[in-house]
Amino acid sequence: MIAIIDYGMGNLHSVSKAVERLGYIALITSSEQEILDADGAILPGVGAFGDAMEQLKQTGLQEVLYKFVQTGKPLLGICLGMQLLFSSSEEYGEHEGLNLLPGRVTRFQGDYKIPHMGWNHLNVKVKHPLFDGLEAGHVYFVHSFHVQLDQPTDLLATTDYFQEVTAIVGRENVYGMQFHPEKSGIIGIKLLSNFLKKTEISVLN
Repeated sequence: MIAIIDYGMGNLHSVSKAVERLGYIALITSSEQEILDADGAILPGVGAFGDAMEQLKQTGLQEVLYKFVQTGKPLLGICLGMQLLFSSSEEYGEHEGLNLLPGRVTRFQGDYKIPHMGWNHLNVKVKHPLFDGLEAGHVYFVHSFHVQLDQPTDLLATTDYFQEVTAIVGRENVYGMQFHPEKSGIIGIKLLSNFLKKTEISVLN
């Protein structure tokens, strides 16, 4: 079972339906026990970083996420959910993140359209099981802020939007995708499928 974490700020149903189409049971939940019992968890997110962190704190889900990661089972943050994995954000003030990965979320700066919205090519940077069977192509982004990594080895893939932009991150059992895999056609679904396969490996172990 895959827990889709409900803290009041996510595109829960589109993610849930994508997981179910891939043959997995998806449960939209805010229950600590259900999350900890899950084979894998997905942290979606739509909205402002500070509001999302406040919701995670008020609901107790921040601590649940820490406990889940300590189990060694896979966690995937999507869009804002990926940004929340990092140390801090400057979105509408200074906000602390979950600090599961070191780095900072900053606003795009430049004389170009913000938010970054639309289909952009995914540039794979490393050989990783997440990319098994993946063909080159585009995925769908919607964001005004992007992650600046402290640890280069956490970077798995980028895209280009007037600069190199962090697109996929990963360390041990913590992963993030800045784009929406559930809205990114065949490539997005393949990436999601490869992440979900990691939940099967964690069960076997």
